[in-house]
Amino acid sequence: MVEALGIRQDRLFTAVFILGAFLAGLGGAVQLPRASVHHAMDLEIIVETFVVVVVGGLGSVPGAYLAAALLGVLNAFGIVIFPEISLVLAFVVMAVVLVVRPWGLLGRPETAPRGVGTLWDTPIRPMTRGRRDSVFVLALALAVLPVFAGDYLLTVLSEVLIFALFACSLHFLMGVGGMGSFGHAAYFGLGAYGAAMAVKHLGLPMEAAALAGPVLAAAGALVFGWFCVRLSGVYLAMLTLAFAQITWSIAFQWYDVTGGDNGILGVWPSAWATTAGAFYYLTLGVAGACIVLLRQFVFAPFGMGLRACRDSPLRADAIGIDRAGHQRLAFVVAGAFAGMAGSLYAFLKGSVFPDVLAIPLSVDGLVMVLLGGLQTLTGPVVGAALYKAMQVFLSSWTNYWRLVIGIVVIALVVAFPRGIVGCAAAHRTAS
Repeated sequence: MVEALGIRQDRLFTAVFILGAFLAGLGGAVQLPRASVHHAMDLEIIVETFVVVVVGGLGSVPGAYLAAALLGVLNAFGIVIFPEISLVLAFVVMAVVLVVRPWGLLGRPETAPRGVGTLWDTPIRPMTRGRRDSVFVLALALAVLPVFAGDYLLTVLSEVLIFALFACSLHFLMGVGGMGSFGHAAYFGLGAYGAAMAVKHLGLPMEAAALAGPVLAAAGALVFGWFCVRLSGVYLAMLTLAFAQITWSIAFQWYDVTGGDNGILGVWPSAWATTAGAFYYLTLGVAGACIVLLRQFVFAPFGMGLRACRDSPLRADAIGIDRAGHQRLAFVVAGAFAGMAGSLYAFLKGSVFPDVLAIPLSVDGLVMVLLGGLQTLTGPVVGAALYKAMQVFLSSWTNYWRLVIGIVVIALVVAFPRGIVGCAAAHRTAS
C-alpha cells in the first residue's frame, strides 16, 4: 500500500540505515574521552543500546532518553550501592520493567496481532521417503566413521553434534513456537553446570550427572518462560537475554558453588566413555535421539497447537487452545534439550566456565539457526555443522579466522536469504 502511494521504500530504508549508522558513529566518537577503544566494544554497546530502547519502549524517543538517563545513573552509583549485582544491574532493571510493564516505560501496548506474518507461507511438512532414506544413509556413515577417523576428528564431530542439538532446541523455540530468544545459552549453561555440580558436589557418575543437566535447565526454562510468554517480539527476546545475563552473573560470582571465573574442573566421563571413539558414539546416540524426538514433538498435537499459536493467536484462542500454556511448555522442552547439549559439552571438555552462559554463545545459536533456515527442521543441523566446522578448522589454519567466518556468513546470507536448506527447499518446490 505504501509503494502504491509512490513512496520508494528502498530509498527510505537505505536513508534510515545510513542515518542510524551515522548517529552510531557519532556516539562512538563522542565517547572516546571517557573510554578506550577495544575489540569487544561492539558487543557491549549493542547490548546496552538494546536495553535502553526496550526499557524506554519501542518507538518512543523520550522513553529511550529517560531509560538512558536512568540506566546511566544506576550504572554510575550501582557499584557503590549494589556491588553484588553491578555486573547485571541494567538487565535486572530491564527484567523488572518488562515484567511490570511489558511495553517499556513510555511505550504503548502492541495492537498488531501476535504472529509472524507471511514468514510461514510454506508449512513444515514431514519427511518424504526419499529424504528419510538419505538421513538413514547419513546416520550409517556417521556410525562407521570411527573406523577411519582419528581422535581429533571424532572430538570435533562430537562437538558439532552437541551444537546441532543446541541449534535444534533453539529452532524449536523460534521456528516452531515463533518466540525469538537472545538468551538461549542460559539453558545450555545450566545443563553444563548441572552436570558438573552433580559430579563435583554430589559425587554422581556420568550416567546420573548427565541427566541432572537437562533437569536443571528445564527448571530454569520453566521459571523464565513463565514471565517471557507474557511478551512478544523484541520484548520477549530481550527478557530472555536479561534472564540469561542474570544467570551468567550468578555463575560468575558464586565461587563456593560454581567456582566463579575459575570454573569447575575435572568433569570427566566414565571409564567406558573416556576414549574419543566411545564418547563420539555416546554423543551420536544421545544427540541423534534428542533431535529425532524434537522432530516428533513438532508433528504431535502439542506441536500443531504451538504452531497455531505462532501463526494466528486470535484464531488459536477462539478454538480453545491455551496459548500461554503451550508456549510455557515449549520453553521447558527447548530448555531441557539445550541442557542435554550442555551436559554433553561439559563431559566433552572436562570443565565448565561461565562463558557457556554468555551472550556470544546465544549469538552463535542464532547464527546456526538462521544459516540453515528458520522455516525448515533440517536447517539447524546443517547450519550448526557448517558454522561449527568453520570455527574449528579455520581457527587452526589462520589467525584471521573470525574475519573469514564473517565474510562467509555474509555471503551465505546474501546468497540464501531463507537459509541454505530453506532456499534449497524453495528451489525444489519451484522446479
